[in-house]
Order: sequence, then C-alpha cells, then structure tokens
Amino acid sequence: MGAAVERCETMFDPNAVIAGLSHLPGVYRMLNEAGEALYVGKARDLKKRVSSYFRSQANISPRIRLMLAQVQGIETTVTRSESEALLLENNLIKSLKPRYNILFRDDKSYPYLMLTGHAAPRLAFHRGTLESQHQYFGPFPNAGAVRESMQLLQKVFRLRTCADSVYENRTRPCLLHQIRRCIAPCVGLISAEEYAADVRAARLFLQGKDDEAIAHLIERMNAAAEHQDYEQAATYRDQIGALRTVREKQFVDGVVASDADVIACVLEGEIACVNLVMIRGGRHLGDKNFYPGNSAGCDAAQIVQAFVSQHYLQRSVPPVILVGGDDSEDSLEDFLSKHSGHKVQIVTNPTGARRVWLEMAIKNAALGAGQRAGLLASQEARLAALQAALGVPEPLRRIECFDISHTQGEATVASCVVYDQAAMQNSEYRRFNITGIEPGDDYAAMRDALGRRYRRLVAGEGRLPDLVLIDGGKGQLAVACEVFAELGLGDVLLVGVAKGVERKPGLEQLIIPGRAKPLQLASDDPALHLIQQIRDEAHRFAIAGHRARRGKARTTSTLESIEGIGAVRRQRLLARFGGLQGLRSASADELAQVAGISRALAQRIYDELH
Repeated sequence: MGAAVERCETMFDPNAVIAGLSHLPGVYRMLNEAGEALYVGKARDLKKRVSSYFRSQANISPRIRLMLAQVQGIETTVTRSESEALLLENNLIKSLKPRYNILFRDDKSYPYLMLTGHAAPRLAFHRGTLESQHQYFGPFPNAGAVRESMQLLQKVFRLRTCADSVYENRTRPCLLHQIRRCIAPCVGLISAEEYAADVRAARLFLQGKDDEAIAHLIERMNAAAEHQDYEQAATYRDQIGALRTVREKQFVDGVVASDADVIACVLEGEIACVNLVMIRGGRHLGDKNFYPGNSAGCDAAQIVQAFVSQHYLQRSVPPVILVGGDDSEDSLEDFLSKHSGHKVQIVTNPTGARRVWLEMAIKNAALGAGQRAGLLASQEARLAALQAALGVPEPLRRIECFDISHTQGEATVASCVVYDQAAMQNSEYRRFNITGIEPGDDYAAMRDALGRRYRRLVAGEGRLPDLVLIDGGKGQLAVACEVFAELGLGDVLLVGVAKGVERKPGLEQLIIPGRAKPLQLASDDPALHLIQQIRDEAHRFAIAGHRARRGKARTTSTLESIEGIGAVRRQRLLARFGGLQGLRSASADELAQVAGISRALAQRIYDELH
C-alpha cells in the first residue's frame, strides 16, 4: 500500500493532486482545513474517481457540492484490489465517522439459538463468539425472536434449557417438566437414544427441513403404535400437528430454498429507514429497522448500498440478498463472496414471490420512517417547550441527568444518562461506583460523580451538555453548583428536579440557581414530560447498577471471607452446587467431594455458611 497527501492552507488546487494519482484501486479521503475527514470513498480507479468530483458541478448533488466547498486536501491509499479497498473504506468510515458518509450505528452482535455439544444437548440463547463444539441457528433479528423459537421447541420437542451445573445435580424433575416443557433427561425419564432423536428432529426443523422432521416423527409415532404404546404415539401426533401449524404460519413459500435477507429503504423527509427481513432455513425470523446518520440528500439506492457494505463486514452473510433498485456493484458481490467464503448473490428488482417479500419490507420501512418522523417531531416540540419554560435563549440539544442509588448507604452507585439528537443515547451512559464516603451521604456521592464526569470533559474527552439535571433538591443542586464553579463551567445550566411534597409524578418542582421560588410546570406540559423521561431513565439506570453491585457483593463475600478459598476453589464450589443456595444445602461430606477441598476445609466452609 502507498499514500499520497496534498493540503493547501489557502486555495485548494485539486489538479495537483489528481496529476499524481495512479489508475489503481484504493481509498480516498476528502479533508477539511483542520485535516479532519469529510468523506471517505473507494475507487476501482483512483485517478478517474477523484477527478470526477472536479470535472463539472452540474451533475453533482447539493450535498456533495457543499462538501467540496470545504475540501482543503485529499489523501489516498492504494490497495491491491477493489475488495480490499471496500474493506478499508468501511474500517475508515467506522473509525473516522466522516460528516458526509452515510453512517449506520454498530449494533450488538445478533443473537443465535444454540444447541450445545453436551451428551444431552441444551437449547440456549447465545450472543457473542461462536464456538466450534456447539451448533448455532440464526442469526435472529432480535432476542424476542430467539425466545419465541425456544418456547416453540420446548413445547414441541421438550428439550432441556437448564445450565449444565443445574442439569448435573438434579435429583428430581423441575417445574418445566411438570408443565410439559421438558422431558427431564436429567433424572433419566427418557433414554439417551430417545432424547438424541428429539434433538435430531429439532435440528432438522431449525435447518428448514421440516418435511424430514415431520417424516421422522411419523415414523416414531407408527413404531410406538405398533408396540401398543398409544400414549407416546399420541405425543408424537401432537408434535406433528404443532409443526404443521407452525409451517403454515412461519415458512416462506417460493422466496428462497434456505437463507436470505430482504433489504428495503424508505425516505420520509430527512428520515431514512432501512428494513432488514431475515429468512433462515426457509423460516421468516422477523425484521429489524435501522436509521442511518448523515443520510440527508442521499437517495434510497445509496443508503441501501452503504448498509450492505457496512452491515455484513463483521457478520455472517446469507447466500441471497434481495434489494430494491436498478443496479448493484459487482465488486460488492465479489467482496461479500470472498468475505463469507461462499457465493453471495445480490438480487435487484426481484420478481414473483420474491417481489412480494420486498414489497413487505418496503411497507415495514415506510412504517418505521413514519414513526421515527413522528417521534422526532414530538421530541423537538418537547425541547422547544423546555427552552421556553427555562427562559434560555439558545436551543437545548444535549441534556445529561444524574441520580444516586443505594440501600441504607450500601453499594452506592451514581448514574449519568445522556439525551442528545432528540433521543436517549444509551452508548453514552455512565455509572460511577462511589467509595470512600460516609454511607448514605448523597451530597458527597453527587460531588464525587460530577467531579469524575466533568473533569474528563473539561480535559477534552467529550462534549459538554447544554443542560444538566440533578435528581434531588436544593442540597444536591448546591453541591453541583460548587463542582461546576470549581471546574470553570459556570455557563452550563443546572436544574434540580425535586419530587414535590406528595412525591407524585406531575408535581415535580424545578429548582433553578438564582431563582427565589421553584418552578412547577403543569402536569400536561411537554417540557415536564421530557424532564420526567430523562429523570426516570437516570433513576432506572442507577437502580440497575446498584442492584448488580449489591448482589455481587452479597453473593461473593461469604465465600471470599473464608480462609483457604481462592478464586479457583470458589468457582469449583459454585459450579458443583449450582450457586450459593445449593452450596448452603450441601453437607460437609458433599463439600469434601469437590476437587481441592479437604475434609477440614469442607467443615470450615459448612460452619461459616451455617
């Protein structure tokens, strides 16, 4: 690879850069006066692609024309192939986040349904790295779709879902067996061969081979009937009926033989919504909406192309991708084929049954765009009402809110939630574990959290908010004012949100520094609704962190305080007995059976736990 950089502090002359470019594939970056990337693009021929921006302004969109007016430098990187250029382009877009590139937010890894490699395989929800010893089905568009499939498989095939540590220590069937959602292989109510047959039928169903799964169950039903085991035959009959019903509701006819994604984009004003429909094993698993950033001025085809190139970079790719549009780049197909290790076909303007599913995705995208546009309008109205209520001259865009949570001083946690771009920004939330203060001292906890948060922002590690909400009364607000004065942030607006005398929603009082009386808004005021939304989210986030910290302390402190119990022995004990409750019910003799636990140590553990 090679790089060439040209910057000019006064009038930028692109001809000097273009003259030095080669006809090789690569990536180009348009830079502004500060050297920040405005746009990142790939090219099959760098010289032709970069020069096309400056030949004629007539065929260039207003968005790109605005970008070119800010360009003060061009940086290029030569790659060995167009596919390599596409990969580099996506990596640079994710790391640099250029202002004029269409950006899709990185979501969590998609969830899968997993059959473990255990002798009696467990049906489980999985998100994260895929391991070779287990078998995975999916990905699913969301966790709800996975759990719905798990419930179906539990109802039809009655596979176990318990953790291995629980499975290996059961002495009697659990509640799931009593409600006919598990066949209880843990206590031998089904033979290993019969359980394996149920797992095989479930695997066939998940692979889309429903006819084979049903044929397999019919064979087992007939065999049970021949042996006059009519009760078992009736069970198989019910399973067959359930599978046929599911096939009628969930299986896709005439779209694809196995796996495919259907992608559609709809624009509603400046809102763009991309709908992704996922079909795996011939089953419609559900759909998911994506809302790109920096998409103003782009058409649907450009957004879909950006989505495909960014979305599949670190995810599994189905063999067929159905998209709307007149054309697609061959290089994108080649890149996805090489990236996934199998042939990938991007089908534009599909016909027949495939067209029906694309139209369904278009309708879903239109609904999503309409809902987002309505929500944005509502949030903008709330922000305007809040600005008017507080009497500030500048619009409020970024709001942060703090809350403190503890139980009588135990495991104190402070939360900071962020509202920006007319929505809660979950990825920017922060929690602070508060230590070294007097238990129950909310003022000291608030001082600690605010200082840790805004010292970083003053140092340039983030954006300062327009408004900071403090969940509390005059005392907490006074502490906040002191901290902000010490940090030189006197221009940031601070507001305390007190619950009022009766502590009921709608009666909140807003305490504003320098104002004699608290401000109380009407219960139906949009400004109050916005404050309640942000305050309640801060409260939820603080409580969740506090409970997790408190639960961890109470779970581990008992064992950690016993002399001779380190991390390895503690892990062995908890795994052997399925947790602290099972450990408490074990006798000293049972404790001594764990590897590394002597008879004397087992007795010491038993005495401490009781």
